[in-house]
Parts: sequence; C-alpha cells; structure tokens
Amino acid sequence: MQGTMKVVNFYEPLVMKNEEHPIPEIADNEVLVKVKAVGICGSDVSYYYGHSPLDTPNGKGPLYLGHEASGVIAEVGSIAKGLGLFQEGDRVALNPVQQCNACPACMRGEFNTCPHCEVIGVSVNGCFAEYVKVKYTHAYKIPDEVSFESAALSEPLACATHGIFDLDIKLGQTVVVYGLGGIGLMMVQLAKAAGAGKVIAIGVRDYGIEKALSVGADHAINVRDKASQYYTDDTAAAVRSFNGGELAPRCIVPTSGMNALKDALNVTGACSTICYFGLPSPDDRLEIPVLDAIQSERTIRFAWLAPLVWDNVFHAVASGQVDLGPIITNRFSLDQTEEGIKYMKESTDDKIKGIVLVD
Repeated sequence: MQGTMKVVNFYEPLVMKNEEHPIPEIADNEVLVKVKAVGICGSDVSYYYGHSPLDTPNGKGPLYLGHEASGVIAEVGSIAKGLGLFQEGDRVALNPVQQCNACPACMRGEFNTCPHCEVIGVSVNGCFAEYVKVKYTHAYKIPDEVSFESAALSEPLACATHGIFDLDIKLGQTVVVYGLGGIGLMMVQLAKAAGAGKVIAIGVRDYGIEKALSVGADHAINVRDKASQYYTDDTAAAVRSFNGGELAPRCIVPTSGMNALKDALNVTGACSTICYFGLPSPDDRLEIPVLDAIQSERTIRFAWLAPLVWDNVFHAVASGQVDLGPIITNRFSLDQTEEGIKYMKESTDDKIKGIVLVD
C-alpha cells in the first residue's frame, strides 16, 4: 500500500514526536493492519521514562511503541492470501510476541521462552501508528461480539489467562488475587470463570477494590489505607474469616510489590498453589522457608506471556465471562499518545487502563 501515515515515534526517555512516515511495505509472510485501538501498557510507560531498555540492538529508539492492539486488515501478503486466511476488512487482534517457530522451545509449544522472537512495539515498530505490519501467524480474527477496544486488551488478557491456567483452580476453591490493576481485575473474572467458589481481592486503593467487587470479587482487603472500610493489618486472619477459618488454597500475584509477593506465602496454606505474575526489579529476591514449603507440599509457579491461550481469550470475552469495559478508564487520540502515557504515570486521578483510539 502506497502513502504516508501518522506515527508517534519514541526516540529516548521523555522524547516522543508526532510524525508522518511512509506506510510500511509488507513481506510475503505478513499482513498490514489499519490500527483501531492500542492499550497503554506499563511497559510503554517504563520505556518512555527510561526505566527499561527497548529490545532493539542498542536498547534505544527510534521506534513506535505500542503492542496491545486491534485493527482491520488493510493488505494481505501472498502467503496468507494463497491460503485464504485473510481478506481486507477482517477485524483482528494482534499477538505482539512473534516467535520463530523453529527453535527447541517453540517445538515444545513454549513460545513465551523463544529466544529469537520479535516483539511489536519493543524490538520492531509497533502500534502507536495508523498502520502496523505483522506476521500473518500473529493476527487473529476476533468475534463480532468483541469490540475493537476490548480486542486491544486481548494481549494482556491472554497473559492473565496463562497465569490463571498455571494456578490450576479446582472447582469451588477460594482464590486470592493480590494486586488490582487491569491485569488483577481480569484475573478476578478469569478465576470465577475457571471455577473459583470465592475470590478475595487484595489491593492498596479502594478505587481498585470497588472495581474488583463490581466485576465479581466476593471479598476485599485494603492493606494500605487505614481509613478504608476494607483495611486490615492481618491479611491471613482476614482470609481465614472469609474462608471458613482456613487459608486460601490458591493465590495469584499480578503486582511487582515485594510486600505482596511475600504476603502470598502468608495467606495460603498446605497443598496450596501460588502463581507469581508481576515483574519486580532484577535485584528483588524472595525468601521461601524451604522446609515448611516441603512439609506443607506447596506449589509455587511463575507465569510469563501468553502461550496457547488466545482462542480461550476471544471466547471468554465474546461469551461475557470477562467484561473488559470497566477496566478501560481513559481514552486518548493518537496525537495525545505521549500525553496519555504521562497521565497514566503521573496523574493521581482514579484510573485503571488507558487506551489510544487511532481511528
């Protein structure tokens, strides 16, 4: 496709520019997507503020950020066209982690650990632009019932789904969700959809707690605000009070706070499973009392990215098992992308998830 497009180009920390660039030319194994909506991820914020390097050869820009995206197929490469997989106008969501499909990890289906993957908006140009090119194997058609806004959040929802699958919830079990940002609110709903009898939501702000209760949490705990009606300084006792005197058999931690990672060990009991999901700093360390963990036969797992869950994600949203609407609290235009990133980081307003509406 010939022509130019509007882009938001990230150069270095605190420097983004609204520019006009040529529409990218696609290879035989790619499709061109006209972007509709893009989620502002915490990683976009980290790149913008210089807290994390990009995965480019030098760790720097220029690069278009943005990897949580939905859109419409604008052009189809020869391979996908020959297979009859896509046509112009198809509504799609994008899987930004484009694995190689040839290494030992990929052969085992462990796409999240592929050492050769390209990541849209992290190592190659992303979706804070009017068009993006993507391998045809990583553009997924979305059901008619799923809006472009919800589809833009399918990537974080896929990651959350992988974490919930790792948690291995048994029917009727109580699940503690520790951290109530966008991912945590997704996990509250996913835990219920996976068969949890009760979900106990633990957070630090009543705004997130009220959101969690509105999307299906049964009980809530605030561990920071002493003025909150949900406040307690003894989470284990609170969990016992909500759970018939017992600690929880399942806990998932979609936050990077070390207090939360540590406290997950306190709110869970014998034969429990904990899944750590949030991303602490490289220097953070978690101490586990090994003998107690062995004698109580605990399972401790870690979840990263989203292998083999995307089909589940679209059906969960289309069926209404997961409602992403309450999670989206702020909307920005493409020209406001930098403003939106700053707002999501610096504003003290109540907020959960911001998205950029490109078209």
